[in-house]
Amino acid sequence: MKSIAELEEIRKKTLEQISLRTNKDGLRIVVGMATCGIAAGARPVMNALLEELNKRGISDVSVTMTGCIGVCRLEPIIEVLSPDGSKVTYVKMTPEKASRVIAEHVVNGRVCADLTIGAEEDNK
Repeated sequence: MKSIAELEEIRKKTLEQISLRTNKDGLRIVVGMATCGIAAGARPVMNALLEELNKRGISDVSVTMTGCIGVCRLEPIIEVLSPDGSKVTYVKMTPEKASRVIAEHVVNGRVCADLTIGAEEDNK
C-alpha cells in the first residue's frame, strides 16, 4: 500500500464483498469450509460464487461459510437455501460448476439436478 487512495479502494472492494455475504432477505448460499472442504477446494468455489454474483450485479444473495456439512467424501459442498426454507445441496463442486449454479439456479430458478447430492447418491 502506497497511498490513502489505494487503501480506500481496498476498503471499498471489501465492503462490497461483505454486503454480498450478509443479506438475509433473499436466497442464501452456504459453503462448507471445514478442513475437509478447504482441502477439497472450497475456497476457489466460494471465490467463484462471489465473482459470478458480482459480475452479474446480483446483490440480494448472501454467501456465507459454515463448518463441516457432514459428507466429507463429497466435498466441496454448497447449499442453496431459499427464503421459503427449501434447500438444494450441491456436491463435488468446482469453480466452473459454481458459476453454472449461479447462472442456472440463482438467475433462472432451475436446479442443476446432475450436481446435487441426490444425483451423486443415485450414481453409486
